[in-house]
Amino acid sequence: MQTKYELTLDKPILILGIGNLLMGDEGAGVHVVRYLDKNYDLKNADIVDGGTGGFHLLEYFHRYPRVILVDATMDGKPPGTVQLLKPKFSGDYPPTLTAHDIGLKNLLDALQLTNHQPDVWLYTISIARLDKVTLKLSAEIEKAIPKAARQIVE
Repeated sequence: MQTKYELTLDKPILILGIGNLLMGDEGAGVHVVRYLDKNYDLKNADIVDGGTGGFHLLEYFHRYPRVILVDATMDGKPPGTVQLLKPKFSGDYPPTLTAHDIGLKNLLDALQLTNHQPDVWLYTISIARLDKVTLKLSAEIEKAIPKAARQIVE
């Protein structure tokens, strides 16, 4: 049996993985939160599979002072590159977020209309392409999953 790493966070945090598992590497964000849930016991953090994003996730943003999003991006960087961004506005998101980028950008715009502005951190994992329909991850993205998880908990 594998031992979970324990970590207590100083304030409530939501870790939200975004992606479509049916499109291979595009589901990287969801794979990262599943990895975190399986391998870490994060006190004071909720880990959520956000699927392909959208306005239904807005309620989560109102519950937490910090929200960590994890998503795939086609940004031209080598596949498996993990990067941290701290977007304040929808225009701060990379222009090439994958298939669900409109939902996340609209979600951030909607947050601007409310009185609650959580501290949003975005971890991106660079992918090379959008696959049609596959559950399989490329070797580069498989290696990036634990790397992204470690960066999030550090």
